[in-house]
Amino acid sequence: MSHRGTLIYFCGKMGAGKSTESKKIALERNAVLISEDEWLSKLYPNQITSFDDYIKFSGQLRPLIKSHVQNILRAGSSVVMDFPANTKKQREWFNNLSIEAKSKSELIYLKVSDALCLKQIAQRSIEQPSRAAFDTEEMFYHVSKYFEEPDINEITNIELQKKA
Repeated sequence: MSHRGTLIYFCGKMGAGKSTESKKIALERNAVLISEDEWLSKLYPNQITSFDDYIKFSGQLRPLIKSHVQNILRAGSSVVMDFPANTKKQREWFNNLSIEAKSKSELIYLKVSDALCLKQIAQRSIEQPSRAAFDTEEMFYHVSKYFEEPDINEITNIELQKKA
């Protein structure tokens, strides 16, 4: 088998710092960064105004992203995915994507306190006013209801980063 890239993806509550960390790791590892927020905003401008809209459009994006990422991995480049892997089902999707591409994968779990997440969400809404309507404390608590902490048995390569 020829050299394959590594798939790197993230788990962490809304506001945990997944996007910031993904940019940092993509630079450190000279990997291709693929951001769900960027793709959604370009493909569906001004159409995501609720959590249900996000679920709908994110689901439509995944088949395209899957084949694109697998092609990059097969070509030997690593891919950092700034997409949430916050539920067991989402992590299974990433794991299967990697297995099908015959590449390694790495999950980075950002275990961050709710207080820090909310502080970072408030800061982000100031720095990125276009996200202010979606990035709210109410949305944080709504989305957090679906969060499932990763189990060491579901992923072979997991890195834990804790922040208060």
